[in-house]
Amino acid sequence: MAGFFINRPIVAIVISIVIVLGGLVAMSGLPIAQFPDLVPPLIQIQGQYPGADALTIEQSVATPIEQQMNGVEDSLYIQSVNASDGTVTERVTFDVGTDRNSDQVNAQNRVSQAAPSLPPEVNQFGLTYRKTQGVPMMLVALYSPKGTYPGLFLGNYALINVNDAIYRVPGVGQVVNFGASEYAMRIWLKSDQLAKLGLTVADVQKAVQAQSTVNPAGQIGAEPAPAGQEFTYSVRAQGRLSTPEEFSNIVVRINPDASTVRLGDVARVQLGALSYKQIGRFNGQPAAVIGIFQAPGSNALAVAKGVRAAMAKIEGTFPEDMKYAIAVDTTAPVTEGIREILITLLEAMLLVVLVVFLFLQNWRATLIPIIAVPVSLIGTFALFPLLGFSINTLSLFGLVLAIGLVVDDAIVVVEAVEHHIERGLTPRAATIQAMKEVAGPVIAIALILSSVFLPVAFMGGIQGRLNRQFAVTIAVSVLISAFNALSLSPALSAMLLRPRKKSTGPLGRFFGAFNRGFDRFTGGYVKTSALLIRKAVITIAILAAFAIFAGVLGKKLPSSFVPDEDQGYFFLNVQLPDASSLQLTDVV
Repeated sequence: MAGFFINRPIVAIVISIVIVLGGLVAMSGLPIAQFPDLVPPLIQIQGQYPGADALTIEQSVATPIEQQMNGVEDSLYIQSVNASDGTVTERVTFDVGTDRNSDQVNAQNRVSQAAPSLPPEVNQFGLTYRKTQGVPMMLVALYSPKGTYPGLFLGNYALINVNDAIYRVPGVGQVVNFGASEYAMRIWLKSDQLAKLGLTVADVQKAVQAQSTVNPAGQIGAEPAPAGQEFTYSVRAQGRLSTPEEFSNIVVRINPDASTVRLGDVARVQLGALSYKQIGRFNGQPAAVIGIFQAPGSNALAVAKGVRAAMAKIEGTFPEDMKYAIAVDTTAPVTEGIREILITLLEAMLLVVLVVFLFLQNWRATLIPIIAVPVSLIGTFALFPLLGFSINTLSLFGLVLAIGLVVDDAIVVVEAVEHHIERGLTPRAATIQAMKEVAGPVIAIALILSSVFLPVAFMGGIQGRLNRQFAVTIAVSVLISAFNALSLSPALSAMLLRPRKKSTGPLGRFFGAFNRGFDRFTGGYVKTSALLIRKAVITIAILAAFAIFAGVLGKKLPSSFVPDEDQGYFFLNVQLPDASSLQLTDVV
């Protein structure tokens, strides 16, 4: 194999270029995240039962859904949140690694079996299904610096003008408005008036539903029309009511004496918020807080960039005294972490170049590892889409560690070729002879290193998913490096290497001093190793001491699933005590 590429160096160079281009193309489309996708898929089911309390929702909505959802394929557990504002949220968590689309279909099939048992009001409002991440990726605050607009106006403006634009950003999975975010007509019934007139809440509800509705009135002059009818007119009748005055004039009952009881007689009607369960604030001012959730599998950095671009475009249409601010951006630590790792990767690469040049002491010989190492590292990304990997801290850390491994293959080839060149062979003949000697060891080293890391790829659970990218990244880069050592490195060696000339000047004196010092160090190391080989008891005692020290230190160090890092934000949840445990006192 090596002889083929030595005789045809252009083929080796073209293959390496294809490997690099494949890695670069894959990198442009890979999702970027802080860690691999470790969170189990979560399917969220939401519904509404207006007017119902939490206990009623639990008994009539949550229980039928849970009974049908129990045992759904690949599910781990179900969590229900039943609130007194009439909302129900079912969160079904599935096993890590399952397909989210299949999980959602399985959940919908089970809920459809429970639909006949649900109250008609719940089915009327419908149930929504979402693949969610659980925590918002970004929080955008829409506020009025001078206080011109109240929070309800800001929330409704965001719902109409901002949400749709954000949904069009690729990778956005869900947009949630926190706070009072939608106008609604609030009807506050006067219970004493209802009792005096003998009316019930159901009577008022039926009147509102019957008189605030869409009324298609048809057409005048439509076909079949009599002769001479030339025009067709669409009739527009009054549809849904939109002002408090119109709602106040709704007729609730007509009395026998032809008098009427209107809604304004038994209720106070005003334009308010659909829900008052949340209040949004930004820096102490009323605000519309928009939560943006990332779609599973999307590129977090690309989504954040798209959201910022969309908000900058929408800002041009804002009325006077309305601004926006990115209150929380969870991609900031991801960007900073990736940047730091890339700096580390560059520093490691420069350090490897310096070390290689220091030991080989020949710029031609140093150039070959410099060319071969990036091919192995960048080419590794070409397999990421096939393996379902992302660019994250673990995969990049794997590349940092792989630099020291993949450079060895090229160095072995270069040193073997230089050894035969010093014996008088031509560069091409020296390369052919060297590859006969080192091809087997290079392959053996690559297989042994891969066998150390590849078993991690078969581990299950979250821990296996966490370590898989780290291990497989190293294994793949080592295998590509071995292929380069059998193709690109010998081809470049035959083209670039020449008989070494002794260095002169300051650099020659430095190399001479370094070589003398390194020879003394090597001699001392060999003597120490010989002593430890003869005194096996000392060697075993040293190993045992290190093992005990590592064990004691490992027990004392704190443990965690992933390292704790400052994310630049924190969430605070305050929950009041149960009302039943409080003693209420009237104060006059």
